[in-house]
Amino acid sequence: MQSVYHGAAAPSIGSGYPLTEGVSPMDNKEFILERKRIATRVSLYSIIVNVVLSVGKLAAGLLGHSAAMVSDAIHSASDVFATFIVIIGIRVSSRKSDDEHEYGHERLECVASIILATLLALTGLAIGANGAEQILHRDTAPLQIPTLLPLAAAIISIVLKEGMYWYTRHYAINLKSDALMADAWHHRSDALSSIGSLVGIAGARMGYPILDPLASIVICLMILQAAYEIFKGAVDKMVDRSCPDEIEDKMRAVIEQVDGVDHIDLLRTRLFGSRIYVDVEISADDDLTLLESHHIAERIHHQIEMNFPDVKHCMVHMNPISEWKHDF
Repeated sequence: MQSVYHGAAAPSIGSGYPLTEGVSPMDNKEFILERKRIATRVSLYSIIVNVVLSVGKLAAGLLGHSAAMVSDAIHSASDVFATFIVIIGIRVSSRKSDDEHEYGHERLECVASIILATLLALTGLAIGANGAEQILHRDTAPLQIPTLLPLAAAIISIVLKEGMYWYTRHYAINLKSDALMADAWHHRSDALSSIGSLVGIAGARMGYPILDPLASIVICLMILQAAYEIFKGAVDKMVDRSCPDEIEDKMRAVIEQVDGVDHIDLLRTRLFGSRIYVDVEISADDDLTLLESHHIAERIHHQIEMNFPDVKHCMVHMNPISEWKHDF
């Protein structure tokens, strides 16, 4: 006797999203609209902050003779384009399932994260190349000592960008958004680059002018590290990577508590964008009726849904216990 039950999981109770009763959350208009609204608001704030910072830091770098601050300004400017990519990624990934994409569009948010990572890497390499060029040609083009203006700009940038990191990260976690989380790390990388600028500018003013372009190279390395982390995280979710072992262990514990489950034959999970797919096979008494087997499968699905709100789809397959014992 075999029975299969599958369905879509809902967000956890108290998640704060308005839901229409009886409608899958991934097809729920209120859920999708609320997610879009919050993500758009966060992205709009990011754009405003980044435009103001990039213009301010560019002016401070040029007027204050700081290559590190000019590099920092370029990094902030790249954040503006990155945020537009985030907005597009979230809007596209929030679309309902259709005939051509029956499993939804969540992976398109991973695509947005990959584009972000690529943009970050290119920005970092350009900044590093500029810093290296200044160091290599310092004999023909003497390095200038920065003024206090770029030093003040670096401090302001650190405070604002670190604040934007925590603000964006908060909503990225609440919305389960990879693209927003990538944007948050973009803010953090900008804050780190401003720290590099601060050190380089301060060192140059203390009599070591080479530290200013050297800071650009440090900023380059920081940006490349952030780009790698974002790229790796997105690719993991694009290639159906399994959930961490601790998550699967918790799922096993939940399933084993369901009445009628004799043994878990198989448990597979895969990340699908910000969601999770679960396939589980369990052994049960051979003498159960089809209806009784279905109820067991339904209870397993319900418990997975209640305990793991990130699960989008859970399929439960029932095997007769004699089959499992025969295999061993």
